[in-house]
Amino acid sequence: MGSSRTIITLPEDDRRWLLNYSRSRGISMAEAVRQGIRGLKASEPQDIYLSLLKRTRGLWRKGEALQYQREVRSEWDEQ
Repeated sequence: MGSSRTIITLPEDDRRWLLNYSRSRGISMAEAVRQGIRGLKASEPQDIYLSLLKRTRGLWRKGEALQYQREVRSEWDEQ
């Protein structure tokens, strides 16, 4: 997989923080950004899943959900 160069604009205080962070770990600023992106990518699916659960919690308003599930599944057995 190839790489491409990307230019980003950072506020000066963020650039200084990134510079200090990368120097303290002996890595380039670009590597620190790459590590940050990998970390975001790793956490994103979980964040989306949890957010979806929170937003859809309690949407079912047609009675007892488990009872409904069992009734629907019993219809499958009859077929």
